[in-house]
Amino acid sequence: MPFRQLDDDLSRADAGEFMFEGRAIPFRPGQSLAGALMAAGVVHFRRTPVSGSERGPWCLMGICYECLLRVDGSDNQRACMTAARPGMKTERQDGARLDAAGEQA
Repeated sequence: MPFRQLDDDLSRADAGEFMFEGRAIPFRPGQSLAGALMAAGVVHFRRTPVSGSERGPWCLMGICYECLLRVDGSDNQRACMTAARPGMKTERQDGARLDAAGEQA
């Protein structure tokens, strides 16, 4: 596994879960979506619109935009800058983003 949390105790009462493509992902309060996903073994977050190549978190500080996800139906959400919340529904963003009408932008 390329990423490992130093403190693996997710049994704390203040821990939560969000959904990633139908899979429950545990997280700690204040943890980003990217951190929780990487700790769960997810490293491919999106595919580029031009070549279709897989991308995942790179800078983890919001500069590179390689960690874009669809979060609760909204495209282009930076997973490294978005705090995980219980009940969020997240999925990979494959290809071009969708606009508000659900059409490719």
